Amino acid sequence: MKMSDVAKLANVSPATVSRVLSHPELVSTETRQKVLDVINQVNYKPHIVARQFRTKETKIILVVVPDITSAFFSKVLRGIEHVAVNHGYQVILGDTENDIEREKEYINLLLQKQADGMVLLTARLNKANLEEISNHFPMVLACEYIDGLNIPTVSIDNISSARKATEHLIKLGHTKIAHITGTINVILSRDRMRGYQQAMMSHDLDIDSAYIQEGDFSFESGYNQMLKLLALENPPTAVFAFNDDMAMGAIKAVKDSGLNVPKDLAVVGFDNIKMSSIHEPNLTTIDQPKYEIGKKAMEMLIKLINKESIHKKKIVMKDELIIRESCSSESKVRESLEVI
Repeated sequence: MKMSDVAKLANVSPATVSRVLSHPELVSTETRQKVLDVINQVNYKPHIVARQFRTKETKIILVVVPDITSAFFSKVLRGIEHVAVNHGYQVILGDTENDIEREKEYINLLLQKQADGMVLLTARLNKANLEEISNHFPMVLACEYIDGLNIPTVSIDNISSARKATEHLIKLGHTKIAHITGTINVILSRDRMRGYQQAMMSHDLDIDSAYIQEGDFSFESGYNQMLKLLALENPPTAVFAFNDDMAMGAIKAVKDSGLNVPKDLAVVGFDNIKMSSIHEPNLTTIDQPKYEIGKKAMEMLIKLINKESIHKKKIVMKDELIIRESCSSESKVRESLEVI
């Protein structure tokens, strides 16, 4: 069964069948459905290799993530895939496991033209390398970013959102606020720490270096760094963690130390993953519009692939502070600690 056979049965031109397979958005709903009905009826399978030789397209999008085990990325990926599928593309996933060498390997697939474009959810390569690649191949950054990089990017403002999370604790009366960072060589970790520092300084609060502990994004590191904070002679009464995973690890450490959240210590996370609303206590956190970030990034990549102009290369999405049960006022914490 050839494309021309499908065209005859559907009473359309072979070019229309080709458009339905490669750019369905260019074909009317009625015609597209008529062709798809014939394709399903005769079980037509396009010759992928032949199409690649003819069109120089793979119809494949490569999405590179730093850690596939992170719950945060599932909704971002869903947004990417929904847009990709609607435009006739397949999505292949690459997990770097936070290894820059693995990131280079996946980018080489793009350089070898084994994908039509790439969405990078991690950006650990240097600015010059990424800009050079983007000059020749369609590429969009999402979630992570690099200052001054001239590549289409979709993210939130991590500095202001971290400042918002810290100020929530300050408004509750806390003055001894700790921060568990992500790996500090990642720009998101540095920006969220900067937001924390800005909030503390703007309220004339001391920033104790012992109150800043570096984690590695994982539940376990949140647990371990929280134990270090609790072991201080003058422990904090509140903690802002880089992400929800580490925040939940911190809460576990507090519980295992015989204390209570929020009664003895307030905790704020970041990302608003699904578990944050189920965890006990429910976690106060910063919500990122994860699905919308993925959707917008893929829409931008489609435009790049089709050589369409992008008027706004840097898109900053809106975040939101979600207030739940894991925070308490400083006065209540002090009263609890005095009883202990």
